[in-house]
Amino acid sequence: VQLQASGGGLVQAGDSLRLSCAASGLTFSRYAMGWFRQAPGKEREVVAAIGRTGWNTYYVGSVKGRFTISRDNAKNTVYLQMNNLKPEDTAVYYCAARHNFHYSVQAREYNYWGQGTLVTVSS
Repeated sequence: VQLQASGGGLVQAGDSLRLSCAASGLTFSRYAMGWFRQAPGKEREVVAAIGRTGWNTYYVGSVKGRFTISRDNAKNTVYLQMNNLKPEDTAVYYCAARHNFHYSVQAREYNYWGQGTLVTVSS
């Protein structure tokens, strides 16, 4: 199983980025997906999550209204559209797959993890 995250980079506050996570080696439509992030010196936290069908989503409070998670089961890919980025969004972003209909906000409940993509937001 491979989860390949991409789309990170260095941007200025207020800019947008779209992260992608391409999955292979699994039946993507049978997995809920999550995006997590870890900033230097901080614990990994959930950013957004989406159920298998894409109908149900979750966002941590700090990104509500700015980030959008979506998935394309035909392309085995989950996305995280990030708008109005802030310096506090700076972190390594990871995608994760959970073999379940429902998403979880707990990292320990995910079965597979991508390698991470760095997002740096300058003020």
